[in-house]
Amino acid sequence: MFTNDVKVKMGIVAVSRSCFSKELSTNRRNAVIAECDKIGVDVYNCPVLVENENDAMNALDDLKANGVNALIVYLGNFGPETPETMMAQKFQGPKMFCAAAEESMSDLFDGRGDAYCGMLNASYSLKLRNLKVFIPEEPVGTADETAASIAEFEPIARVIIGMSSLKIISFGPRPQDFIACNAPIKPLYDLGVEIQENSELDLFCAFNEHENDERIPAIVEEMKADYNGNVTYPDALAKLAQYEITLLDWAEANRGACEHVIFANKCWPSFQTAFKIVPCYVNGRLAAKGIPVSCEVDIYGVLTEYMIYLATGKAPALLDINNTVPKDLYESYKEMAKGYKNNEMFMGFHCGNGSSCILKKPTMGYQRIMKRDLEPEGEPFITRGTNEGDLITSPVTLFRLQGSADCRLTSYIAQGETLDIPSHSFGTIGVIAIPEMPRFYRHVLIEKNYPHHSGVAFANCGKTLFEIVKLLGVEDISYNLPASLPYKTENPFA
Repeated sequence: MFTNDVKVKMGIVAVSRSCFSKELSTNRRNAVIAECDKIGVDVYNCPVLVENENDAMNALDDLKANGVNALIVYLGNFGPETPETMMAQKFQGPKMFCAAAEESMSDLFDGRGDAYCGMLNASYSLKLRNLKVFIPEEPVGTADETAASIAEFEPIARVIIGMSSLKIISFGPRPQDFIACNAPIKPLYDLGVEIQENSELDLFCAFNEHENDERIPAIVEEMKADYNGNVTYPDALAKLAQYEITLLDWAEANRGACEHVIFANKCWPSFQTAFKIVPCYVNGRLAAKGIPVSCEVDIYGVLTEYMIYLATGKAPALLDINNTVPKDLYESYKEMAKGYKNNEMFMGFHCGNGSSCILKKPTMGYQRIMKRDLEPEGEPFITRGTNEGDLITSPVTLFRLQGSADCRLTSYIAQGETLDIPSHSFGTIGVIAIPEMPRFYRHVLIEKNYPHHSGVAFANCGKTLFEIVKLLGVEDISYNLPASLPYKTENPFA
């Protein structure tokens, strides 16, 4: 079965400046490996110690032979900046640089490594080679501290590897009046991400070819299990299963030179009249499997979702930063607000694209907004297929990677949480609280022209995502500033 999962195999290479002790660097590397084993982080221990350029080439050969796709360059002592950064330049995959702290006052003559100094030289040489590598906030540490930093590197590496062989497949132009989701694709090519744009008609033809597919009954049974057998519209499941199989087959047949495929699809208004369902529930099901499908042909939105999935291992969501929380609702549930002010909350919403695992009590519904136009009278039929319910209570991170109108990559990150406050509304929806949300909304989301779709990670993963977007070369990274720090565009006299 098609999968977007990424396997990371990290490998550590110790380096040593020739006038320092080889044993010092080797022993410190082995101590790091021992600490990694203690916390369950799998790292290949490369036996080649790098002192010169030939050693660097031998180390690269050894890493390749052992399937390593994420490199950790470890300065066990001062380290030789030319071979260590040359090795990093020739390694095809994400890189991390870290170094050894001194162990004891009793061994500061022949046992002193001076890696604190060596990291400075390494950083200068990395810049000369235009290399972007992960350097922890405290890159020089003891063996256990370095092991903890390596654990932080693993999800960063997973995202970088996943994006290095990724194709985004889109169907249809953006809906009218949704130009906010339309962004230039040039920055995707700058990232090495492929894009394949198709017509809605291509998707519809493929869908019709899957009518009565022999796999449909098994998928229908899976879908019933999502609702514990209590499905509001059971007769819609066959078409939803047909659509899911269509997308999975298209991914397998069209990934070409890429390993991973995600989708950005048009979902209204003609989708309902042609397919006789809405795609929302299927979009959520596939997102939980690491194959996100964004609404409204939001290409950067689906890339954002996939990055979240790889960074957290959890189902992502793509939600509208949708509506304010009414004051009477806030007052009615104030004891559940956890000290947040009313204006620090909003409702994250989409018509029904949430994965069942991120909803408290998922139920199958219908696309209420589309029904108003397409079938205003009677029971819903072509608008059935949403997955509805309030969001689970969880830490969350709002995140988006965006291509701006002038073809620059920009990003924002804001950590908060979903609150256990009933939405009293429909769709995939929940009350989300972000510290200093009004200022973030005005001086980041509006000021920098972000669209209404936000990626939602059900974890506080801002630290990981921040390092990822830095490695991608994004220079404009915004986050929700505390009240003590004004935004550049914030009126100081307000």
